[in-house]
Amino acid sequence: MAELRRKASVVWNGDSRHGSGRISSSSGVLQDVPYTWVARFGDAPGTNPEELIAAAHAACFSMALASRLSREGYQPQSIETSATCVMSSQEQGGFQISRMELQTHAQVPGIDEATFRRIAQEAERGCPVSTALRGGVGIELEANLV
Repeated sequence: MAELRRKASVVWNGDSRHGSGRISSSSGVLQDVPYTWVARFGDAPGTNPEELIAAAHAACFSMALASRLSREGYQPQSIETSATCVMSSQEQGGFQISRMELQTHAQVPGIDEATFRRIAQEAERGCPVSTALRGGVGIELEANLV
């Protein structure tokens, strides 16, 4: 299978606390969406990296669950998933994503609770975003000073 590539880019100006950035995606769904330190660690308007990770995780898991249910002969009517990206302060300073919390509610005719939970667990283990968040992806960095 060929590689699929999805791309997003950011322009950031200034230092981390007083600067600001804009996020865009190649699909155009995100187009110069603002983000700042206060949007990330406070309640200012704009998005932040953790919110975007949570959105990606909820979307990916929901699709993985729908796929797994279908493969096992169940046709989901609806799947609603929320993801929470939890950040914790570190003793040495800074923050770290300490865990992800997924909550899903689905309407699936003809399935019992135990089977649904088993399939949901399998879907989480197979979800590409879950796999990446568990450390299952390599990161390549190219850094150039302009």
